[in-house]
Amino acid sequence: MPSEYKSLSRIQRLATFLVVIGPDAAAHILKEFDDEAIELICKEMTSISAIEEDLQKAAVEEFSSFILSSYGSLLGGPLYTRRALEIAKGDFKATSILERIAPTSNSAEVIKEIEQMEPRQIFNMIKTEQAQTIAFVLSYLERDKAGPILGMFNHEVREEVIERLGIMEPTSLELINKVANSLSKNLDTKQKTTLNKSGGIRMVADLLNTLEKEDSKSILTNIEERNAALGAEIRKKMFSFEDLARLELPDLQRIMREVDSGDLIIALKSATETLRDSVMEAVSKRAAETLKEELEMMGPVKLTEVEAAQERVIQVVRRLEEQEEISLDGGGQTV
Repeated sequence: MPSEYKSLSRIQRLATFLVVIGPDAAAHILKEFDDEAIELICKEMTSISAIEEDLQKAAVEEFSSFILSSYGSLLGGPLYTRRALEIAKGDFKATSILERIAPTSNSAEVIKEIEQMEPRQIFNMIKTEQAQTIAFVLSYLERDKAGPILGMFNHEVREEVIERLGIMEPTSLELINKVANSLSKNLDTKQKTTLNKSGGIRMVADLLNTLEKEDSKSILTNIEERNAALGAEIRKKMFSFEDLARLELPDLQRIMREVDSGDLIIALKSATETLRDSVMEAVSKRAAETLKEELEMMGPVKLTEVEAAQERVIQVVRRLEEQEEISLDGGGQTV
């Protein structure tokens, strides 16, 4: 550690660190302090001009180590550390620093090997595990693989796993290592790194969308009976193209202003009359006439192209919902 850095007070060191990681990342950290502390820190930050490279490195390494050694500390824990380090030093240097100061395990290699297995093999490996462990494993898999595996369990287990995924928080390194070590009994693992992964609402929605419609509906209904708030959030994320018809008119009008007209025309190719009528009502009279004419003139379109266009429209819907510009709380069933 440079002697110049050693001579700095704790507040000055923190101020140096915040300047190094930049305003966006620093803002998240400052939110955790009271007004008096923020004033002191900002005063020191304003007095800093150029920071020598060795001082930058010292500040990043000191506070990164502090964050990782005190989970839940004021500076946000390991997930924030990686983000801050990537902003400050880039992906490669961030990984290098974290490898020196963070605990390691064989977790990453275990999960990597599981990802390469066939769905039936994975099912056989985890079928007797607790729901939390099953959810943990599925959270690391692509939905095209996780969906079929989930479908191999009975309804009772499926529902519990889905609920666990929906409420799963970023998993602690200690728990990840424990679960991975348990699963690795028959796996040859060598690489030592750390992992952090969560399931979440989006993961659950994607999984349910891969199941048969009746299975998906049954699971979601049962989840809503036990946890109405969680069920409502999952249902919103399972939003389908046909669900556009159940939105309030102002929300649908907002969506229509954002979607690509070419995508909309193709997406409506297989739409129900109810949805087409809703869309026509949400656009201007002239635009509605143009849509109607182009739909009548359109020749055969591959189903894959229609589905791709519908997915692009749904992506617009999700973006607007995340930005809180529209509401998807219109009710109704997913299609």
